[in-house]
Amino acid sequence: MRANLPGGAPETVDAEVTSVLEGAAARVSGVKSIRSQSEENSARTVVEFRPGVDLDVAASEVRESVNQVRRELPEEVEQVNVVKADDDARAVLDIAVSSDSLSLEELTRRLETDVAPEFLSIDGVADVRLNGARERVLRVAIDPLKLSSFGLSVTDVADALRQAPFDVPAGSLRSTDQRIIIRADATSVTAEQVENIIIEADTRVGDVAQAYFGPADASSFVRLNGKPVVGVGVIRQAGSNTIEISDQALAMLERLRQRFPDMEMKVTNDDALFIRKSVTEVITTLAITIALVVATLWVFIGSFRATIVPALSIPVALFGAISAIWLMGFSINILTLLALVLATGLIVDDAIVVTENIQRRRGMGLGPRAAAVLATREVFFAVVATTAVLVAVFVPIAFLPSTAGRLFREFGGVLAAAVIISSFVALSLVPAFTAKLPKDAGRRNIFRPIGHWFKRGYEKTLHKALNFSWVIVAASLVAAIGAGFIYDRVASELLPSEDRGVVRVFSRGPDGVGLNFMDRQTRQLEDILIPYQEAGVFDSIYTVVGQWDVNLSFITANMQPWEERDISQQQVIEEIRGPLSQIPGAPGRAFGSNSLDVRGGQGGGAVEMAITGENYTDIFNAAQEFTAAVVQQAPQLTNPDISYQPTQPQLRFKIDRRRAAELGVSLSDVSTTLRAAINGDDVADLNVGDQRIPVILQTRVGSIQSPQDMQNLYVSSNSGELVPISSVAEIVEEGVSAELERHGQRRAIEVQFEIPEDYPLSEATEILRNIAQEELPAGMGLLFLGEAQTFEDTNREVAMTYILAFLIVLLVLAAQFESVNSAVVVMLTVPFGIAAAIYALFLTGISLNIYSQIGLVMLIGLLAKNSVLLVEFADQLRDRGNSVRDAIEQAASIRLRPIMMTLVSTILGGLPLILSTGAGAEARNSIGWVVFGGLGLATVFTLYLTPVLYLWLARFTKPRADESARLSRELEEANESA
Repeated sequence: MRANLPGGAPETVDAEVTSVLEGAAARVSGVKSIRSQSEENSARTVVEFRPGVDLDVAASEVRESVNQVRRELPEEVEQVNVVKADDDARAVLDIAVSSDSLSLEELTRRLETDVAPEFLSIDGVADVRLNGARERVLRVAIDPLKLSSFGLSVTDVADALRQAPFDVPAGSLRSTDQRIIIRADATSVTAEQVENIIIEADTRVGDVAQAYFGPADASSFVRLNGKPVVGVGVIRQAGSNTIEISDQALAMLERLRQRFPDMEMKVTNDDALFIRKSVTEVITTLAITIALVVATLWVFIGSFRATIVPALSIPVALFGAISAIWLMGFSINILTLLALVLATGLIVDDAIVVTENIQRRRGMGLGPRAAAVLATREVFFAVVATTAVLVAVFVPIAFLPSTAGRLFREFGGVLAAAVIISSFVALSLVPAFTAKLPKDAGRRNIFRPIGHWFKRGYEKTLHKALNFSWVIVAASLVAAIGAGFIYDRVASELLPSEDRGVVRVFSRGPDGVGLNFMDRQTRQLEDILIPYQEAGVFDSIYTVVGQWDVNLSFITANMQPWEERDISQQQVIEEIRGPLSQIPGAPGRAFGSNSLDVRGGQGGGAVEMAITGENYTDIFNAAQEFTAAVVQQAPQLTNPDISYQPTQPQLRFKIDRRRAAELGVSLSDVSTTLRAAINGDDVADLNVGDQRIPVILQTRVGSIQSPQDMQNLYVSSNSGELVPISSVAEIVEEGVSAELERHGQRRAIEVQFEIPEDYPLSEATEILRNIAQEELPAGMGLLFLGEAQTFEDTNREVAMTYILAFLIVLLVLAAQFESVNSAVVVMLTVPFGIAAAIYALFLTGISLNIYSQIGLVMLIGLLAKNSVLLVEFADQLRDRGNSVRDAIEQAASIRLRPIMMTLVSTILGGLPLILSTGAGAEARNSIGWVVFGGLGLATVFTLYLTPVLYLWLARFTKPRADESARLSRELEEANESA
């Protein structure tokens, strides 16, 4: 929500506008957070809703709520705009426009009337923002000396100018045959006509002022590679698709280039570029993964014809998963594609188990059809159980109401769909095709001797492991405890540092500086980046000076495509961070962005927070003490920045109400006079042709150069006499903050610290929270913002996700095995597998982020899946009369081949993720290392710890066959007694 209060100081805007708008927004259901900024003349409130809320409905409710409190706002407040835009309202597409033949006012008019509406017509676009534009205005420059000599005041001139666009309907004359419309028209459309407007008696506007057309005052400067341009920013609606907007906008841009050949338009930033590149990279990874998995099957099976059967499940399951993406309303994005990559290794698992068992039974002498039926029946339970385990891991997570839940939902939904489809294929198509294979398919496998050697070695080592089972358990416990200690040393953050091919530089100058000062300092920042552009690292440097405030500047440096450069975004940021921070008056801070597009955090090279309280002065004092304590106790957190700085010079005209009343001076006349004298007052709008041109009343350039000059201005009294402003007001010099913030409907001051690239966000938030508890006085709170806030929320819910996944898998297994004992055996290996994944993260230096956490949750299902194959077959052997020891040894030996095939196919399925480079590689690496490293190391636990735990625990339960026989006997006895 945005509202303008002309002439309003930040304190006035905060008390009379912002607090009212926040109260209106708070009444709407589904609000997650509210934050606001109050500046001179304007208020901006951002309302963030919980995931799942329909934003169209929410936006309507917000507008309705604002309309209800409209009367509580000051009369001068212009229309409150409610825009359904993204959280930070940053443009997803930036275009630099310039022209050699058009003036700046003409270029601005064309962009406003012809270009911006075209982009706004694109579905999903919330707003189009122009930077560096200067519209055409009519200036009326008063000479204060002439004005006083004619005995007139500024308000007299303003009242006369308000009649300049005089054009009103007066009705119509009607007769029996015709109707004539009557209009009263005294419109002035030229500077001469405006100067001829009568103020009083024979005094014209031209007698005391000069009227002329010209550009509006510059509120921002925009440059592309040092050349002045006008920036067009396309802002997307929340929930819309960036790639669709980009595709339509780029097509629109081509049509506009043909339509306006006198304008040069260049795209300086396109968020869709990274997404497109990432999607392309993941599709390439998917193709490599499919090839690797099929090659793995061929190595194990040894026959091309036999390899085709399990490989057939890959296209069926993948196409089925893509259909599921459409049915569930998901999009083809990085997470859904990553799910397809990892699914490729999983979906052949069930087919491998069925195919291998059918071939084994045929080798025992059974006919092809009998082998297909009996072998499929033998592994039917294992296939269903493993599928149920994987689905049980991901489906409940989809209901988490947060960022984590939304990420897990898409990833898990696609993976679950692929696995379910693959199990249907494994139990239907695979037996039918395997029955058609020749009996000796795969017998001539050149790798067969290696397999036999590995199997004999495993049987021997397993026999010894079961003899000294306590050694295996003790070693596993030591490994798990070691992982517990290492866990604290694994960096924890929301997202890995990503190379998105864009370096951004933010600079804030002192409050009270002018646009020209910031422009000079920003040019020094550009000078640091230019050598990188000359060296071919940067493609373009796009600068906006004064984007939101006069003392702020942003530079966006687009890097060359990933494959065309040797240096990463992070390396450039580290190299320029030092020189940028040395610029006097307006030091720069370089940062990148992240996939979730949350503000601050390590994507921005900083951790952000807000200190809330009742009084800005008290909060500011507490913030100073807090930052001093942080710098002293945590030297890793550097360059503290407090958003509230009472350094904006302000001249307060303290009006004596009694004196003004005695002299008959209206307070509104005083404000009108001061506004016109200082910044110029927008008093009317002229309609010239089809153009609306504001009429700006101001004093002649150079007439107001000091506070004393303002005291010499005159206002009219009720009697018509002129009264100097100095008679009713005195000037007080003071320092104020140029911007006031609010969070959670409380007054707040934002604090920011820079953190090193390799410093864990979890440690930073923990240290800051501890210091806040010690330093902040009672009644004040600390709220983390941006990435730190999302990290905290996600961290809490991901911990719950692990527990939920573990419990649900345990319950599903217990129901399927009809035995808690067997389910416990399977689940006891899972924590040790997670420990293996932690070792993998620690050894590779990968952080524990949202992507690696997705991999860990997936790992719970994968580890349980492999243990099910062992335990389920051992239970079958016990039902046939084998002892616990014989059952588990025989089950481990027979199931070794399918377990190793499924493990290797899944592990190699993660290998391309590790080796991938380019756009979005950091996310792929994180998940890849968890699956590749975690599952690889966890193989030892699956092959040795699971049999040991089964040996220890299975002796306490009777075989299912015994229980079934006992039930039959009891039922027979019951029937006989009846």
